[in-house]
Amino acid sequence: MIFCKERALKKEMIKIGQRIYQTGLAVAKSGNISVRLDAENILITATGTSLGNLKYRDIVKVNLDAGKSCGKIQPSSELSLHNLVYKNFNARVVVHCHPPLINGYFAVTSDLKALTFETKFYLGNVPVIGQETPTVTQPGPVIEALRTNSLVVLKNHGTVAIADKFSDALNITEALEEAVRTIAVAKIFKQDILDELDKTIKQDLTANVALPMFSKEHIQAIVDLVNKDEFIASKGKELDLTVKLAIKLDGTDKAYRFNFEKGRIVKLDFDVDAPFVISAPANSWEQVFLGKLDSFVAVTQGKMKLDGQLGQLSKWYVPFTRLFALFKEVRIK
Repeated sequence: MIFCKERALKKEMIKIGQRIYQTGLAVAKSGNISVRLDAENILITATGTSLGNLKYRDIVKVNLDAGKSCGKIQPSSELSLHNLVYKNFNARVVVHCHPPLINGYFAVTSDLKALTFETKFYLGNVPVIGQETPTVTQPGPVIEALRTNSLVVLKNHGTVAIADKFSDALNITEALEEAVRTIAVAKIFKQDILDELDKTIKQDLTANVALPMFSKEHIQAIVDLVNKDEFIASKGKELDLTVKLAIKLDGTDKAYRFNFEKGRIVKLDFDVDAPFVISAPANSWEQVFLGKLDSFVAVTQGKMKLDGQLGQLSKWYVPFTRLFALFKEVRIK
């Protein structure tokens, strides 16, 4: 039974390796992938192998605690990074690619210019980690970055994506490559791509005050900012932003319901009885309030849970994007 599972996973890895190679996200002998076999072991591509031409013998079993392969074939030189991912996350797969457009773009910049709604929705703020060696010798910063986004760029090196399925990890990698391609095409038509309009908040109500996260004072300060924001007021009326949206801190009884009427929060309740409820553990909310994690991206990547139809909520994507941006304007302790 165990042998059958292992062989099935190797077959899956061979298939995804071919897709990575065929889409140009890795060439020659670059890139590596792995999958969790069980609680103690993973399967990872061997060193010096081509993802586009993998054989069963090119995929080795590695014990996470021992940190080395169970046979004579040596695992990928990026084993330490894969190992640390599985020890810190419940992810089932790790995909490390060397996409040419992504590498070229982030060699000269550290910020992703999101030109499409898909880029904002599925990728958000992609972390970029500096690299000084051909192999990731300091995986710690990469692990911290993966806490805010399931996709991380390794500057001058490639990308690392984690997910429950190979298809999901590859999808966000391909989405980033396409986003960079879109930027390149846009620059052909217009040399200077202007930043999306983001009006400055005229009055920061809490500039010198740090409030306990998810306290009544913290959430009320956010409500005050929202109700003073001209952009949300304008879009709220235009899109008839009238809905009840609740946020909840997992593992506690702390929950708040925003009652929107045409973009204005007319009432703040301590309740989760709403058609849309966003819940997450404290570490995820902290990243959101610090502005390091996009709420929409967090939901699509499974870092936060949404009770309700995301498609229905997305019709108010523009004002809600602004709402979540305002979250970081209130300092937290």
